[in-house]
Amino acid sequence: MSISLDTTVSSLMTNRRRVGALKSLGVLTMHDAITYYPFRVTDPVPLLPLRSITVGTAAAFAGVVRELRVRPLAARRGYRLEALVDDTEFALEHSVRPSSANLVFFSYKKHFVDWLSSRLGQGSSIVVQGESSFFNDRLQFTHPETLVIGKDVSTADEGLARVSRPRPVYHANSRISSEHIHESILSMLQALAESDETVGTSTSPNPDALADADERGGDDRKVSAEELGRAIPDIVPEDIRLSNGAMHRAEAIVAMHEPADAKEFAKAIATLRYEEAFISQTALLRSREGVRATPGYACPVDEKHRLPEDFVASLPFDLTAGQHEVIEAIQEDMAKPYPMQRLLQGEVGSGKTVVCVAAMLQAVDSGNQAVLVAPTQVLAEQHYQTISDMVQKLSVGQTAGAGSEAKNTVPVVLLTGGMRLAQRRKVLALAASGEPCIVIATHAAFSTTFQAPNLALVVIDEQHRFGVEQREALRRKNEIAPHLLIMTATPIPRTAALTWFGDLDISELRELPGGRKPIRTIVVQEADGSTMSRMFLHIRQRVEAGERAYIVCPRIDESSEAEEDPEGGAPMSPDDSEQENEAVPLHSVEEIERRLQALPQLKGLRIATLTGRDDDETKQQVMKNFAAGESPVLVATTVIEVGVDVPQASCIVVFDADRFGLSQLHQLRGRVGRGGTKSWAFFISRAEQDSIAAQRLAIIEHSSDGTEIAQADLELRGAGDVLGDAQSGGRSSLKLLRVVKDADVVVHAREQAAGLLARDPELSHETILAGAVLDFIRGNEAFLATT
Repeated sequence: MSISLDTTVSSLMTNRRRVGALKSLGVLTMHDAITYYPFRVTDPVPLLPLRSITVGTAAAFAGVVRELRVRPLAARRGYRLEALVDDTEFALEHSVRPSSANLVFFSYKKHFVDWLSSRLGQGSSIVVQGESSFFNDRLQFTHPETLVIGKDVSTADEGLARVSRPRPVYHANSRISSEHIHESILSMLQALAESDETVGTSTSPNPDALADADERGGDDRKVSAEELGRAIPDIVPEDIRLSNGAMHRAEAIVAMHEPADAKEFAKAIATLRYEEAFISQTALLRSREGVRATPGYACPVDEKHRLPEDFVASLPFDLTAGQHEVIEAIQEDMAKPYPMQRLLQGEVGSGKTVVCVAAMLQAVDSGNQAVLVAPTQVLAEQHYQTISDMVQKLSVGQTAGAGSEAKNTVPVVLLTGGMRLAQRRKVLALAASGEPCIVIATHAAFSTTFQAPNLALVVIDEQHRFGVEQREALRRKNEIAPHLLIMTATPIPRTAALTWFGDLDISELRELPGGRKPIRTIVVQEADGSTMSRMFLHIRQRVEAGERAYIVCPRIDESSEAEEDPEGGAPMSPDDSEQENEAVPLHSVEEIERRLQALPQLKGLRIATLTGRDDDETKQQVMKNFAAGESPVLVATTVIEVGVDVPQASCIVVFDADRFGLSQLHQLRGRVGRGGTKSWAFFISRAEQDSIAAQRLAIIEHSSDGTEIAQADLELRGAGDVLGDAQSGGRSSLKLLRVVKDADVVVHAREQAAGLLARDPELSHETILAGAVLDFIRGNEAFLATT
């Protein structure tokens, strides 16, 4: 049986329970196993005489087998092997009194017991490592690691050094322990090293033997990195690897799973972390160059095509310097004959909509079409209303670029899944005709019924709400690829953006338009009844002053899950470090609406609700009534998180704020203060004062800088909360690279990857790297804006 990295674990191991446990961790193949990395190593096990070992501690010692007994188990099938060991020789050498201990092994397999009996024969010198217990008035070690001097190691010192070395610790679960994960991986590494495919020998590992090795705690000899070299070749080119002082990949894999010491383990992590950075940056740079070789729509801005300039001139306010800069960059990109790929990051309220409208008008002015895809029905309708109002006074040639003098208003249409059939058919017909127009759509734009033969620009709002397959569905509708503009109000630190979106040009809008006042943020302990009462009284006063208030809850009702929103509302997940909070039920829209109705502070006010379960007509009416002041208090889920713009809204209350990510709270806070009034954000928490959740809330309470908040979010919670749940890293092949702490690694890898691609653009001399790049793209589509 030849073994490769694609060999399944189930074909190697006969222990079905162990196979199932590994599968629950995502370990299905040999490759999965060797890249299931430990997250730390233990301290070295102390070398002690038996007399000095206390119960319940791990220790290593050398001894001699004095007695060996095998007994069948009376209550069940199986056998108990017991070896009496003493350390007389060690004690005499170190001038201490000798002592003894029992080594106990249990097995259902007679051939395993026979094999173990032949190894631990009477008089055998061995070294032992395990955790001690006490049974029948004697020190006992159950299933310890044992090495026989003369068979496994040449000397006791060599054996003690082997068994006392630091041990890797893996993320485990209730079905399999870290120790058993370690044993299984070592057994598979040994099988890979001994495979005839790997080293060219005539013998192959026997699955039964592999299962026995797994049962007895791994194979008897250290896995050789040299033997693994053929099966685990280097991915990073040798000259680059050596310039970084890194290990060979096989050497690093062995050092991860069986390190000689903590220093070797750290070097292995650094090697594999750089490898991940190098592969990802090579993939992103190649993707970027590949797009530039693809034909696209050239949409120039000149004397005949002045619609974007006319639009900017028609606005009743001046654009910020940042908006002018980004619009100019987009105009240059869209004038080129290959597709633009640009990520636009903008603080909440920084004016991204104006920028994207200018870009869509540039496409329309060239006789083409543009589509803006929004993640929710509410946001799509708001975009439709806002953009229609912005462009209603503009006009464009009916056949732009064809010399026609006839003028017409810019068509702006809305396409959603809940539209009436006749209205939907009308919009689809306009798009299918190829006539210049702007389509504002939800997920309906990804359906096969939507066809736009002259689609020159695709704008994706809040890109992390959509999968790559959906975005590609738009790009592949026509032979010519459209320009792509991705917008996000979730600030992404530069390093994270470079890591995940390195194939895109990145623009930022950090300057807020004039008239916006700072939002006062207050963290309120829910148990503080006095403060809660004053907060609701404050909301009543603001409503009586003609303003509005949002109340946000993580769930719809008591029976729903936290990640409730079918239209793309960001999921809610507890901080992994605070599992005790999971027992506390999250507040729901249904519950809070009942509580608010009973509050004397809000008596007489009409309170409305809005969730992702509401139908389109209901959502429209609820938002209309809220904006008009008929229902000045709106209890909602995170369906209102992105883009909802009600200028009169001055207060927002977020229940269970300690269970939200910082970037999401920053987004929600941005729903108020859009009309220039003083505004307040109240974050209601049940977190303990000294908890990590409380620390996170303290950050957003004292900062309004989205990038600073996102940076803190990355450091405290990881990339997932900033980049979207689909990009949390769980499905990525990146296992060790950290987007914040490894900033220098990412930048250095990008520089070296760029240098390599300049010399060998097709990676024709680096076939192994080329394969790894392809695997990265296939396995990380959720991270890449385009592939």
